[in-house]
Amino acid sequence: MVNRRRTRWAVLPLLAVAGAVMLAPQASALQFRSPEPSVIVLPGATSAEGIAAGKGSTFYAGDLFAGDIFRGDVRRGTAEPFIDAPAGRMAVGMSTSVRHDLLFVAGGGTAQGYVYNTRTREAVASYQFGTAGSSFINDVVVTRGGAWFTDSQQARLYFVPIDRNGDPGPFRTLALSGPAADLSGDFNLNGIQATPNGRTLIVAHSGNGALYTVDPRTGASAAIAGADVPNVDGIVLRGHRLWAVQNFSNQVSRFRLDGHLTSATLERVITSDLFQIPTTAALFGDTLAVVNAKFDTGLPPTADQYEVVLVDA
Repeated sequence: MVNRRRTRWAVLPLLAVAGAVMLAPQASALQFRSPEPSVIVLPGATSAEGIAAGKGSTFYAGDLFAGDIFRGDVRRGTAEPFIDAPAGRMAVGMSTSVRHDLLFVAGGGTAQGYVYNTRTREAVASYQFGTAGSSFINDVVVTRGGAWFTDSQQARLYFVPIDRNGDPGPFRTLALSGPAADLSGDFNLNGIQATPNGRTLIVAHSGNGALYTVDPRTGASAAIAGADVPNVDGIVLRGHRLWAVQNFSNQVSRFRLDGHLTSATLERVITSDLFQIPTTAALFGDTLAVVNAKFDTGLPPTADQYEVVLVDA
């Protein structure tokens, strides 16, 4: 498992050179059970990785290697193509600003980040955070002030501010210190979430199989004790409960965090026969929408279809 995971993330930046949740406030209030069937197919997708909650029961999911975006509805159990991305883009982790109708997308091995308007489907902005081949922009979370992107190959985060009119501005770089800055793995920083006030970030570190808090002002990080998460990928945060998607482990671990975000207690391990290398998730009431990336079929993956699996959170 470890070797396969390392191979996956070592190859992705090379493929990109050659050729993705902060919970929306509306989604947290939803209360419904998963519809039948428990799988939502992304029609025409050639790969998959990221997902983000939108307004109500709406979600957005990405075609990893094509960069295209799908829009779906977990209540209806449907999805459809939504944004046809320009050639050369990727779509990894993603997050929405429901207030401003914006979708932020991490661009993976392109070392870029993208912003789309979810009303007009138009591209609003793009950012070149690093250099293709030496940076992998993996995930993003939107806070009140802007969006934070992770880089799996560099010990830093990138922040894109959003003004009161919903216009994204020039990005800035935050250098990390402490355990989250460890670059000894083939693939390091991955998923990211934020507390509601934006004063603390939580990042997943794939190389260490760990979760860390990050101070967005200083970049200082600290371990969350008790969070042992091999193969960790995307994460979801609601209150003091955190879900960690563990791709090649084919599971999602649910933790209860203490009041200081210094320790975690494992509450439940969520598994499903429908999981096939899940990577990211979004939360809708008591339902967790999990993306199947199917990296076990190859790189790029070669599955016949890609889907979102709905499970009890």
